[in-house]
Amino acid sequence: MNKTVALVAVVLVLVGGYMYYGKNQVTVREFSMTSWMEMKDDVVTSAYFSLGEMKVKKGDTVRITVTNTAGIHDFVIDEFDVQKETPLNEPVVIEFVADKAGTFEYYCSKYNHRQIGQRGNLIVE
Repeated sequence: MNKTVALVAVVLVLVGGYMYYGKNQVTVREFSMTSWMEMKDDVVTSAYFSLGEMKVKKGDTVRITVTNTAGIHDFVIDEFDVQKETPLNEPVVIEFVADKAGTFEYYCSKYNHRQIGQRGNLIVE
């Protein structure tokens, strides 16, 4: 009988601990990408982020490191109030909580970079 009571007590402690700590854990999703552009005859012909898509769960903390290797760029996600300059050859860490579900475009707002392809999608499930 004492073994049964002890076993039930251990199970209750484990389940209770999981329910408390498991629900209160913060999930951090980390991504790393490069930002650059290409030029021909002093005209920007293309601009890129090396990641075209990132997937996270609603409630995740999203941490993105962007390294600009050529040109003048920034990183923007309107729906999460993210707008960060990305100086040349300096890794920039952007962090926010994905508190909305959906598909959200991230892009560079400099010049015409978004229009020529410097964009991607953050998918929050």
